[in-house]
Amino acid sequence: MLDILARDPATRARAGLLHTAHGTVRTPAFVPLATKATVKGLLGPEVADLGYDMVLGNTFHLFLDPGPERIAGFGGLHDFMGWERPIITDSGGFQVFSMGHGTVADEIKGSRKHADRLGKVVSIGDDGVRFRSYLDGSDKFMAPETSMEIQTRLGSDIALVFDECTPFHVDRDYTERSTERTHRWLERCLAWHGEHGAPGQLVYGISQGGVYEDLRKQSTEVIAASGTPGVAIGGSLGAEKAQMYEVVDWATSVLGGEHEAKPRHLLGIGEIDDLVRGVELGIDSFDCAMPTRLGRHGVALVPEPAKRWRVDLTAGRFKDDHGPIMDECPCPACALGLSRGYVRYLVHSRELTGMRLLTLHNLAFVQRVMADLRGAILAGTLAETARALRDGAPPGTAAPPVGAARRSARVVVDEL
Repeated sequence: MLDILARDPATRARAGLLHTAHGTVRTPAFVPLATKATVKGLLGPEVADLGYDMVLGNTFHLFLDPGPERIAGFGGLHDFMGWERPIITDSGGFQVFSMGHGTVADEIKGSRKHADRLGKVVSIGDDGVRFRSYLDGSDKFMAPETSMEIQTRLGSDIALVFDECTPFHVDRDYTERSTERTHRWLERCLAWHGEHGAPGQLVYGISQGGVYEDLRKQSTEVIAASGTPGVAIGGSLGAEKAQMYEVVDWATSVLGGEHEAKPRHLLGIGEIDDLVRGVELGIDSFDCAMPTRLGRHGVALVPEPAKRWRVDLTAGRFKDDHGPIMDECPCPACALGLSRGYVRYLVHSRELTGMRLLTLHNLAFVQRVMADLRGAILAGTLAETARALRDGAPPGTAAPPVGAARRSARVVVDEL
């Protein structure tokens, strides 16, 4: 399933090929969100042309609308959305967290806006989760078996087991009880999938345990030992980056030896510096709404670490800016020579073209970051490439020459 082609001797980073029913994913990889059967504003071929091998569909949202039965009637999620490459689907567990506790951003900011939504968790128990649909307030129920059945109907290449995604503000006792529940749900998911699951569909377990080292390591070990082909790292990763990196480090530290070949997916993380550090910690794939959400709000990714790799093109100072979004960027907007002033006008006017162009630009930026990291691992130059990216080198310039990476990869393969 995961062929590891090269490892970085100084970190846990590795580059490989993840084989699925609908094709191969080059790792480490970023996975754009196709939450409601679309990467917002884009067609499947456009996403593929940017260099992406896999997208992520949202089980919870597709369960509510249009429903797994209807999607299955179209031949499954691949045919429904016109995407021929691999798809990973989440389990719905994160939505339990969001409705029950709010998002991580809500927690950190002390916001309770989520409480005003139609959607609300009614109860969380061993049987599953009862909640009200955010669409019409109707009562719904999702159990581990429900989540697996939905994902089987969707026909995704990788399905995630149903879990409770606990927030970081709860105490250790709650976290421990919640993690134990996730482990019980894991057993039920695997039992259902073993009897009814789609042939060729891979199932990833999800490590929980919050920000407690022993719980996080124990949970990761339980997931890895359960027989799942892959391990996802989910739940609360802390309130700040340093703590997040520590939690990820705890998880990947116990995934060596007999579990080394299991692919590792980090859920909901995609900031540029987090991608670099995550790869160093041994993560094989990431997903996050960041690049597409920023694009829809007029924000472009640029090689400026001091500004979190962002520039807000809605600012008035860009009205007369004749320069491109980013120099030497191959995305459609920059390749056509469209100016920041023009893109700013489109976004400010709420023209869909502006949102599309920035979404394409941001996804192109992230893809080149991942290509740099992958090429560097193959060439044995990860330390230099990671340093260059952190210092603000434009993606596409931080990696070794393509030929060097290919030569290194051939040597590694020959040795294996």
